[in-house]
Amino acid sequence: MCVGEIIFYEDHNFQGRHYECYSDCAELQSYFSRCNSIRVESGCWMIYERSNYTGYQYFLSRGEYPDYQRWMGFNDTVRSCRMIPAYRGSYQLRVHERPEFGGQMMEFTDNCPSVHDQFHYQDIHSCNVSEGYWLFYEHPNYRGRQYFLRPGEYRRYTDWGAMTSRIGSFRCIRDRY
Repeated sequence: MCVGEIIFYEDHNFQGRHYECYSDCAELQSYFSRCNSIRVESGCWMIYERSNYTGYQYFLSRGEYPDYQRWMGFNDTVRSCRMIPAYRGSYQLRVHERPEFGGQMMEFTDNCPSVHDQFHYQDIHSCNVSEGYWLFYEHPNYRGRQYFLRPGEYRRYTDWGAMTSRIGSFRCIRDRY
């Protein structure tokens, strides 16, 4: 099993009170009140604006993030985090234009920089992740709000934490990030 490490700092540029984390944590508020910088020592992580893996989501790979804007954060609030397990297998994702796996379906095994170009619309209402870990993005070319999907069924877009069915792009999470 791959061990990950992420360090949260209350102040910019890795200053102030800090907390080292090595696994999923549904509630970080007791360890720090704000988060203005992060250092990812190993692994890939999703951090969340709210407790219990809810709110805005941000993907972080190994590296330094001296202020919250570097991870595309809207503010200095981080309340939970999840380590993404290392995965070296194949990837398979089926997206559907309607809830409950209805309507047109397309299958993907690799990144999709523009859902509209591939699927001819941008609304994905449900999906099934058969293999691998994936990131959905609100806009084309991997921009905007992010949503982490692991293997399983997502019958409605709210199941992956979205407030709308609009998805502009998606990609596989590979160890190279």
